Amino acid sequence: MREFELERQFNIKIESIKANKGVYFVKTDKGIRCLKKINYGIQKLLFVYGAKEHLINNGYANVDRYYLNINELPYALVNEDIYTMSRWIEGRECDFKNEDDVIIAAKNLALLHMASRGYEPPENSKLKTDLGRWPHLMNKRIKSFDRMKDMARKKNVKSEFDLEYIKQMEFYKGLGKRAIDILDTSSYIRLCGIAEEEKSFCHHDYTYHNILVDPNNVVNVIDFDYSKREIRVFDVSNFMIKVLKRNNWDINICNKILEAYNSIYALEGEEYRVIFAFLLFPQRFWRLSNRYYYNEVNWGQNIFSKKIGELVLEQQQYLNFIDEFKQVYDQKE
Repeated sequence: MREFELERQFNIKIESIKANKGVYFVKTDKGIRCLKKINYGIQKLLFVYGAKEHLINNGYANVDRYYLNINELPYALVNEDIYTMSRWIEGRECDFKNEDDVIIAAKNLALLHMASRGYEPPENSKLKTDLGRWPHLMNKRIKSFDRMKDMARKKNVKSEFDLEYIKQMEFYKGLGKRAIDILDTSSYIRLCGIAEEEKSFCHHDYTYHNILVDPNNVVNVIDFDYSKREIRVFDVSNFMIKVLKRNNWDINICNKILEAYNSIYALEGEEYRVIFAFLLFPQRFWRLSNRYYYNEVNWGQNIFSKKIGELVLEQQQYLNFIDEFKQVYDQKE
């Protein structure tokens, strides 16, 4: 990294740089900043930059706002690499096993969604959207289960993961088919139309390490790299899954998340059916399997075996939760 280039382009003097969880903690003559190398293009970055500025302009200021370079752009180019500098936010990661934390995070998500409405991406940015794509994505991922099963079966020496995958695949494939049937009988397309008309967006990675709680219990949200046009219940259901898997799929925690969100930005009755579809779809099993069979991450065999084992162990709690959700939120299949 050529520090002098960063100094020149951001008009700062760097005093020290220290790696910290995939980013850099940078002390400068103008205060502490977060330096991050971006692994996508400038057009996408401009969408993310515009999304944060839109939130700030709508009164939602607790984000990792980008600093601009000497040309009023939110990045520096160093040896063809793209770097951003944002404000460093002090705070602890949201504790998904702490009910109070979960409630303030759910309320904060509702505030974020409200502030996202009316977003017009900047010129020269690339509009990122998943609106209308989920039936296609779900079908594509279900079809991939059979391909990965073939890959496992063709191995002369099967790993512990291969054996467990072969054993469990039909169960998760069945969940996926149920999810598609529910999505197909929901108001998904209508809700996509509303999101398109409202010009709203989602964070798309609203999880504990991107939700920082400061000493005054103020919630800050960081890492908008995956943000895109999307129906808000994607964020809601994704957040619910990440919390519930850490809380034994407790329907009471689910109720409190939805109650907290609704207290700020009430969900429509039709949105619960789409949430139900997202809760049913075996996204975690698909992602884990995809990472394993297509070498997407450099994990050891023991980590993959542990993770698939954890998914299998929670199956009954998860199915009990799905049945309870159906009853409480009046969902039919």
